[in-house]
Amino acid sequence: MDRGLRNVLVVSLGFLLLFTAYGGLQSLQSSLYREEGLGVTVLSTLYGAVLLSSMLLPPLLIRVLGCKWTIAVSMSCYVTFSLGNFYASWYTLIPTSILLGLGAAPLWSAHCTYLTLVGNSDAEKAGKAGKDVVNQYFGLFFLIFQSSGVWGNLISSLVLGQTPTQDPIPEEQLLSCGASDCLMATAPTNSTQRPSQELIYTLLGIYTGSGVLAVLLVATFLDPIRDAQQKGEGETVPSVRSTLLSTFKLFRDRRLCLLVLLPMYSGFEQAFLAGDYTKSYTTCALGIQFVGYVMICFAATNALCSQLYGKVAQYTGRIALYTFGAATHLACIVTLLLWKPNPDQLAVFFVLSGLWGMADAVWQTQNNVLYGVLFDKNKEAAFANYRLWEALGFTIAFGYSTFLCVSSKLYVLLAVLSLAMLAYAAVECLEAKTLPRPPAVEGTRLAERGETQTEL
Repeated sequence: MDRGLRNVLVVSLGFLLLFTAYGGLQSLQSSLYREEGLGVTVLSTLYGAVLLSSMLLPPLLIRVLGCKWTIAVSMSCYVTFSLGNFYASWYTLIPTSILLGLGAAPLWSAHCTYLTLVGNSDAEKAGKAGKDVVNQYFGLFFLIFQSSGVWGNLISSLVLGQTPTQDPIPEEQLLSCGASDCLMATAPTNSTQRPSQELIYTLLGIYTGSGVLAVLLVATFLDPIRDAQQKGEGETVPSVRSTLLSTFKLFRDRRLCLLVLLPMYSGFEQAFLAGDYTKSYTTCALGIQFVGYVMICFAATNALCSQLYGKVAQYTGRIALYTFGAATHLACIVTLLLWKPNPDQLAVFFVLSGLWGMADAVWQTQNNVLYGVLFDKNKEAAFANYRLWEALGFTIAFGYSTFLCVSSKLYVLLAVLSLAMLAYAAVECLEAKTLPRPPAVEGTRLAERGETQTEL
């Protein structure tokens, strides 16, 4: 097997194991810890820490540790969050969520930098376009990575599904589900009761073991890439101060200023699915035991479409994929505003989560490739910026989750999506203007200019 492809598979499998644990836990936070809003507060704190981490840590850690060890150390922060859930309280979940958040931005920035470097290196050896190989590697990564949602949620569904059969959901509760949820349905019901502590411990034990295995896999089998790159380039190493400020210096590029809304929307839409769709639609109308199965549908379509988009992007271009993703999410948002969730419409819960996954795959694959291609000379700072704005989207979305109606959150999603696509269109227009003109066209213009000068 090609060495570059082997490293991509090691990274992908490491993320698969890690996010099998974290993805399953994130989907259940708002449903398991509803008291005093602990679940959504934990998620908001987590992404607030990601926001802080994105400003300072990724370029510095990647410089000091290299991509490989940045990934391994950051993964260890995720394991502490699984351990914190064993004794869930404000005193355990808040500190471990902060630690996870501090590790998240370096993890994703190092992974994106690593895949971009490996893809460009392999493309150069094979005589291919760098962006095409990078696109394929990100597609392969997200195919494997997004399947973690299948396994993580399947595990939670099988474990939590062992709870006793529950009574039918009262009609009065169904009236406050979906877009109508304004946090008024606070009376406990059979459908929203916590599973037994024994089942929760079983689930957390599986998740913790999966996370530990991910750290060991990356630490043992992933090849370091930083030294070879630096040796080949022979460039002076930037100072610590310069490295820390590199994330902010990139804002001099107006393309980055326009693109901040894309990762922000990615954070908004993922937060809505994890915090609101699971709680206000699935748990409210079907029960917590269905959350895992609904999220499996999301993860499966997300994984398959990630691989598909990685392959078709070289034929369709990224503009067509972004348009498809925006149109799909627009249709989902309008449907969620109008639909009244009911257990008799079981298929609709899965169709909507599947469509959400198809659109999310566009943002996850194409956003990473777009940042890697546009800011090729400042990859670490670019991907740190990407995680910073995505984390801000998560933080804001989880922050207002406890006091806004679901319908209001959907309108916010709609507004951010519209603005993000307008800004993205502006970036594509700027890129089109800077593309080199075809030789034939350039030659014709020079000839015309010569004739004009002769006439003058």
